[in-house]
Amino acid sequence: MIKIGIIGVNGYGGGELLRLLAGHPQVKVTVVSSRSQAGRTIAQVFPSFRGTSWGQLVVSEPSSPLFDECDLVFLALPHGVSATWAPGFLAKGIKVIDLGADFRLKQAAVYEEWYNQRHPHPELLKEAVYGLPELNRTQLRNARLIGNPGCYPTSILLALAPLLPTDLLADNVIIVDSKSGISGAGRTTKDEFHFAEADQDFRAYGVVKHRHLPEIEQEASLQAGKKVMVSFTPHLIPVSRGIFSTLNLAAGRVTSTQELTELYQNFYQDEPFVTVLNGNELPQTKSILYTNRVQLAIRYDDRTNRIIILSALDNLVKGAAGQAVQNMNILFGLEETTGLDTPGLWP
Repeated sequence: MIKIGIIGVNGYGGGELLRLLAGHPQVKVTVVSSRSQAGRTIAQVFPSFRGTSWGQLVVSEPSSPLFDECDLVFLALPHGVSATWAPGFLAKGIKVIDLGADFRLKQAAVYEEWYNQRHPHPELLKEAVYGLPELNRTQLRNARLIGNPGCYPTSILLALAPLLPTDLLADNVIIVDSKSGISGAGRTTKDEFHFAEADQDFRAYGVVKHRHLPEIEQEASLQAGKKVMVSFTPHLIPVSRGIFSTLNLAAGRVTSTQELTELYQNFYQDEPFVTVLNGNELPQTKSILYTNRVQLAIRYDDRTNRIIILSALDNLVKGAAGQAVQNMNILFGLEETTGLDTPGLWP
């Protein structure tokens, strides 16, 4: 059994990670921690664990010596904090998957510009592997340190990847409109996330300079082999989970919905968690909630010569904890779908 530790289990990402690992046949979560919840049981932190054996697990301090016995530690911490913990585990031969932002970007100067602080350990940025399995599977197999992608970047990069190396894009500016459920903001108590504030509301945020933007452009540019620029506008919608992204691109030549759909189906034909929809089917968030799956659809608008791509995923699963488990499976040579190959909830 793979021995697992989680630092930052009290957040939505950490709690979702524990939920997924509780059903994984090849791992044992031996220790979880949170400074604010230390001494409490998991059932007290997350009522959904009441009545389960996992609910009796006691939350430790992050300094617990039990972490030294782990094969892998997941970091579910705010930016700037994960990077202070990772070097110590790596030095002890313990692999690290960071669900936060500290190891996604390759350049310390870019991190400093977008996160308004110096990176605690910039020497690790080149080593860290960007954990989007559909694009970086080979590098992930031998990694020590994985930077788990953000939820928005996952929905956008998987929607873009088949097009980027082709002649189907007229220019390198891509317009993206994304909408996210409130859990994407984390387990916070800011006024705008209170029920009375968010219910029946629909608002944009992070306009022009959202922190996920450099991550999207970095990885898209690597796939395209040239600089790619993205105009990204995220929105908050009054649902708990889900991300829906709409991408709008100028076509480099006349094409068709059929050609584009076949391109995407061929690109993702061996990917267990990416579904490219046929015919009149379109993605919807409700059909992928609580799963590690992504739904994509693509259309060609011959009137405007533009390409429209639609993408839906669960921000807490494929956009966070599920993708982290997928990365763990690759890292330890397990079947990639282990512990993740389940349908969602309906209705």
